[in-house]
Amino acid sequence: MRSKTIYCYLIALILSLTTTNLFAQAEITSADTLLVGVAGSQPFVFPNNVENKGIAIDIWEELAAKKGWNYRYKYFDKVETALSDLSKEMVDVVVGPISITSSRLEHMRFSQPFYNSSLSIVSRSDELTLWQKIKPFFSFKLLIAVGLFLFILALVGTLLWLAERKNSPEQFPKDPVNGIGNGMWLAVVTMSTVGYGDKAPVTLVGRIITGTWIIISIIFATSMVAGIASTLTLNSLGASTILNIEQLSNKKAATLAGSPSEAFLKESKAKTIASNSLQEAMEKLEENEVEAVVYDRPQLLYYIKQNQGKNFYLAKAEYFKQGYGFAFPINSSLVYEVNRALLEISEEQETEKIINNYLEKDE
Repeated sequence: MRSKTIYCYLIALILSLTTTNLFAQAEITSADTLLVGVAGSQPFVFPNNVENKGIAIDIWEELAAKKGWNYRYKYFDKVETALSDLSKEMVDVVVGPISITSSRLEHMRFSQPFYNSSLSIVSRSDELTLWQKIKPFFSFKLLIAVGLFLFILALVGTLLWLAERKNSPEQFPKDPVNGIGNGMWLAVVTMSTVGYGDKAPVTLVGRIITGTWIIISIIFATSMVAGIASTLTLNSLGASTILNIEQLSNKKAATLAGSPSEAFLKESKAKTIASNSLQEAMEKLEENEVEAVVYDRPQLLYYIKQNQGKNFYLAKAEYFKQGYGFAFPINSSLVYEVNRALLEISEEQETEKIINNYLEKDE
């Protein structure tokens, strides 16, 4: 029994020494010069030859200073290229607006998000021609709605004429054209609540029909007015303005190749045009090669802010909520320390100060 106790003690001692060596090795690795991959778009990452560094780099430098880490940067043109090197452990971490997705988690690890983003739509807001202003009122759907409305009026007018023609021939003549016409007139006056009083039902059946029509027309008129108001609102925003992703079905939309927005557009049945940069995608929008650009909302906000003289419209709709984090190799020992440092600088309001320095609040 005593020998068994001594044996267990020796195993525990060996495990303790091994664990201590592992932690010491992790500390040594953290103290070495880290190779930091930098990839992404403004305002999170700027080229290495400009004064501004970007939101992601400023946050990284803040936490690295807190941890006392040494590092050097390696810039990449594309996020996917940087993540490819990361998966091969050619860099220690990738800094930038790196979307945290389930597919990427299979090949790498992420820090907690330092920024919560979403996908949005930018389209042109062009001046309307006279035809573009009146075109919505000649749409097939509107013509069907008007036709249905006239059919219902004719139906109500016919019912009123049939109910009233014997007892009120002066109001509803036996002649079908004049009689039904007067019935339609009564239906219109009743629906609009004008109440001229020149026509009124005198029979019980006629009053029942009129009362039923009053109740139905309250709902019908409200829906019709709401539809016209919606048409006018869409018309006032411009024929080229895109308000939601449904409007991009079977239309051309540009985005960055390899980004999550590319898969999102394909799922939405849009004709996806891949671009190498946001600048290239926005140029295609300006040249009418695409109907819209779909990409991460903060980058679109920043681009519009830098190009205020151009007629761009950023839709209020947001899709595919996602977090930006720092990416690490699958076996990296830095994730815990980075997460701890991110929490600390967030609690100290440093993260918010850095973000507000580059981005205005999105109202």
